[in-house]
Amino acid sequence: MPYGWQFKDEAVAITTARGTHTNCFGMLARNNDFIHATTTQTITADFIIEHLDRLSFTITKHTVVVLDNARVHQNTKMKNMQQVWAKRKLFIFFLPPYCPHLNIIERLWKEMKARWLSAENYKDEQTLSYSLNRILHAIGKTLFLHFKPFTN
Repeated sequence: MPYGWQFKDEAVAITTARGTHTNCFGMLARNNDFIHATTTQTITADFIIEHLDRLSFTITKHTVVVLDNARVHQNTKMKNMQQVWAKRKLFIFFLPPYCPHLNIIERLWKEMKARWLSAENYKDEQTLSYSLNRILHAIGKTLFLHFKPFTN
C-alpha cells in the first residue's frame, strides 16, 4: 500500500505476502512516445537486448537510447550489440553514474506511482496488474508528461 492511516491509540498491522511482481522496461521520448515491455521475471540483458533489437528494426533515422548505469545495461552482451545496432542507426548513450534526475523515465515511474495508481489499485494482484497495463498503454495517448523545451 502506498499510504494508510490509523487512530492515535490504535495498533495496526498488515500481513505481508509474497506474490507475483511486475518488472517494466520502458523507453520514453520527450514527445511522450513510449515503448514498454513487462515481465514477471527478472529483467536480464537478454530481455533488454530483445527489445532494443526489435526497436532497431523499426527506426528510420538516427536514434539515441539513453540508459542509466544499471549492471544489466553494462553487460558484455549489451556492449557487443552496440556495433550491430549502430549499423541500424540505433545508438546507446549512458548517463553519468548516480544521476537519476537526468533520466526522464524516472519521472514517468514517479508519476505512475504517485498520481496514476491509486490505493484502490493495490487491493489484489489482478486489480494492480489490470491498472498498471491500462496506464502503460495510455501513456502518450491520454496520459502525458510535460517537459520543458530545450533552450540555447
